[in-house]
Amino acid sequence: MKDPLDNQRSTEYNAADYCSTKEAAAVLGVSHRTVQLWVENGTLQAWRTAGGHRRITLESVNRLVDGRRAAIGGGANQSSAPAAAATSGKPRVLVVDDDPLMLRLYELEMAGWGLDMDLIKAHNGFEALIRIGECRPDLLVSDLNMPGMDGFRMIRTLREDSGTVGMNVIVVSGLDRATIKAMGLPSDIPVFPKPVPFNELRSAVQDGLVRA
Repeated sequence: MKDPLDNQRSTEYNAADYCSTKEAAAVLGVSHRTVQLWVENGTLQAWRTAGGHRRITLESVNRLVDGRRAAIGGGANQSSAPAAAATSGKPRVLVVDDDPLMLRLYELEMAGWGLDMDLIKAHNGFEALIRIGECRPDLLVSDLNMPGMDGFRMIRTLREDSGTVGMNVIVVSGLDRATIKAMGLPSDIPVFPKPVPFNELRSAVQDGLVRA
């Protein structure tokens, strides 16, 4: 399998233009693992030294920081949603599904539940980790079968990180229970089928927010 950093290697290396993954994590306020994933999906640009160490370009780190500042500034674009949720003081629910129509259905249904919460949306596991890094939600509601990073890998990543290991997670999936079990989903995570039983999901979301 081709190394995702192969295309980012350069024969010219100025140390002042790069930082380590640990330094990038400190600047961005996320875990070391999240920085690694952002490098893998291209959110951050990196170069690998001869010794195999990642060096993140400061330009890409600054670009991500500037993007957050712009969002906090209250722009009308979609990227302002996570920042707004971070400052509202309400419980936050992150919903992850690769189907835009499904995300819209979640939005419409949850708006009618009468729960005082902020909804954050993501289209796959990578985007969800970015949202979690920006604004840790109190509850995650996720599909499993998604392109890029699927729900199984995303949940494993969260469970391996001390900062997110205790995050409340609910799964909504069209996969059958035997497949879900065989793929290694932790047994303590509640699973709902598709089509989504929204009345049952509402109760689970409400319980999850109480435990958060």
